Amino acid sequence: MSAAYSIKDQRKVYFLTFTIIDWCEVFRTESSKIILIDSLKYCQEKKGLEVFAYCIMINHIHLVARAAGEPDLSSIVRDFKKYTSKKIISMLKEEGNLSSRIYIERFRKAASNNPKHVKYCVWQRGSHPIELSSNKFIDEKIEYIHSNPVKAGLVFKEIDYPYSSASNYSRNEGLLNVVVTYGRWKTY
Repeated sequence: MSAAYSIKDQRKVYFLTFTIIDWCEVFRTESSKIILIDSLKYCQEKKGLEVFAYCIMINHIHLVARAAGEPDLSSIVRDFKKYTSKKIISMLKEEGNLSSRIYIERFRKAASNNPKHVKYCVWQRGSHPIELSSNKFIDEKIEYIHSNPVKAGLVFKEIDYPYSSASNYSRNEGLLNVVVTYGRWKTY
């Protein structure tokens, strides 16, 4: 990963993107998205992850987040990706349909190029972390995250997409609890 895209200060707020290998569309079902929601909840409760915004798309997830304590943000990201990789592979094997088998084969092939000698490689390497150094920059990234489902044609309004934090900002409710700062960030 380029030094330009690394988590330098483990306690700062970052914009993160985790992308599935070959942009495989593994998050098309509610159950597949819940794997990510549940894992993020666990990271919040047990690892001190603070999530300010998120959006789960069909082949990637965006977060604005930081580590509140130990472990550091890099370790949380590593553990999140490792755990969800196993859950995604299990889910795909259980589904057993053609697209699931194709995705598993792609993940197996991607692992053959991985120096860590894993059987499957589900997530692309890195998380393209961008340190958010100002309220304006945080606002821009949260707005970008919340507009993703609209731009993808999944919904007409940000708040109608249940797998993002837009509803947390408008109704103070959502599938995942997030840290909302109404005084600084746009509400919908």
